[in-house]
Amino acid sequence: MRGDAFGADFAVEIRERYGDVARDRWPVSVDPRPDELLSSWINRLALANGIAPRPFSGVLGCGDGMWSPCLDLQIPRHIAAFLGDQSGVPQDAISAMALTGWALTPLLLPLRENARRLRSTWMQFCPQCLAQDETPYFRRQWRLASRISCFVHGCGLRDRCPACRSGIVSYDQGELVLQHFCARCGFDLRDAPKVAVKAAARRLERAIADICRVESAKRSAETSDVVLRVRRSPATADIGSARTLTNLSTTARIRCFGELAAKPLDWLVTDKDVAVAHRRWMIAAAGGHNQLIACFANFLDKHQAKPRSTRPTRPSARLADLLTAYFRVTGDRTLSKPHRDLPAQRTRDRGRIL
Repeated sequence: MRGDAFGADFAVEIRERYGDVARDRWPVSVDPRPDELLSSWINRLALANGIAPRPFSGVLGCGDGMWSPCLDLQIPRHIAAFLGDQSGVPQDAISAMALTGWALTPLLLPLRENARRLRSTWMQFCPQCLAQDETPYFRRQWRLASRISCFVHGCGLRDRCPACRSGIVSYDQGELVLQHFCARCGFDLRDAPKVAVKAAARRLERAIADICRVESAKRSAETSDVVLRVRRSPATADIGSARTLTNLSTTARIRCFGELAAKPLDWLVTDKDVAVAHRRWMIAAAGGHNQLIACFANFLDKHQAKPRSTRPTRPSARLADLLTAYFRVTGDRTLSKPHRDLPAQRTRDRGRIL
């Protein structure tokens, strides 16, 4: 049986003895969603099989506290193998949801359960993404301090429940409640009010994401200097020289990006390699890779001899008719003769040539 969710009125709950009851294979297998975080998938897997996230930590042999977020950073092989055997999901797919060895690790939000208003929590979310998901889940990209908005919906991310102001603690949920409900007060995170982010801040955010992705891929063996610059960007924005971006709440980081967008781009694009600096400048000035490609396309449209939009009309004739006309013009009559006459024709042609 495969599935992603169960009814809200599901009444059966199996807890402490679950590991003894289901030894061979858990009855429900849950497929990972695109860009899903490992802890999010584990929570959905537990709930689908009738056990809440908090007691499920005992099934995996994990301790209390932020047990599933810790697995995001480093999942032991024996746990990955156990999850694969019990769920039917390939072990490599399970490990791929973790953040182990990620080049953007310096930009991950720290694992922190409780924090003051201006301090970061460990997870962000987009209410509109959760609302549109067939089965709400949390994304890997939401763990990054460099992300302040949703690239799909354009709204700002949130790192707290708007009702009780607590962080996302679905790993501590002791009841059979889906993870898009606040584990502290029960508020449906899909109903959180929309957060506005200025267009300039979102353009800078998109450019930073594209630059970091390109340079992290090229320098996988070492931390890209641009990643470290983004981490120290609050000092550039003059909103707290002693703080790093990862220590600020989402609200504070949105304000930080707004300040950075109004400043020159030297802090982000400068590099001793002129080619690297030029590439960074182009991406940042355009507001991201997609925008840069669009600018190049518009440039070509304006400067080429014929605009791309004025293309010749496709011929309405059939391919067979075109081929027949071609052979007729070139004088080759073999197309219309039986295939068995071809050898004789070729012999006569050779005789004429000799």
